[in-house]
Amino acid sequence: MDLTIDVEDYKLNVRASAIIIHNGKFLTHRNVNSDHYALIGGRVKIGEDSATTVKREILEEMGKEIELTGYISTIENFFKLKGNKYHEIMFVHKAEFVDEEDRKIEDTIKNIEGHDYLQYEWIEINNVDDYNVVPKEIKGILKEMKFPVHKINNDLK
Repeated sequence: MDLTIDVEDYKLNVRASAIIIHNGKFLTHRNVNSDHYALIGGRVKIGEDSATTVKREILEEMGKEIELTGYISTIENFFKLKGNKYHEIMFVHKAEFVDEEDRKIEDTIKNIEGHDYLQYEWIEINNVDDYNVVPKEIKGILKEMKFPVHKINNDLK
């Protein structure tokens, strides 16, 4: 069971994500029907730690094994999505593909779970301001490249 629970008029969500960087670009997750990009990863399951979550999610969604190479950030994220207010705690890990051939991928990666609307795209860090990357705090983290950091992103204000 995912760690997403209803609390008053909020959804409390625990998410784990990874930043994989290659040739000045980082890998993002995108629903082609939406206007934003997010970090790859997913919701933490009850009893599961964030490192295990992000490895599981990337294997399930892309069929790729990753290794964690550091810790980037904890982000307290407040936002609205589809009419719901969220209070999200996000753990952001630094990662790399395990397979040497996967480390050479620079094209869009398709979702292997049959969700054709989901894809994984590379964004140049130098051009990150040209994209709607959420949470917005990710942009500053990538530009500064100083880890680990604790950030609060509040789009509800």
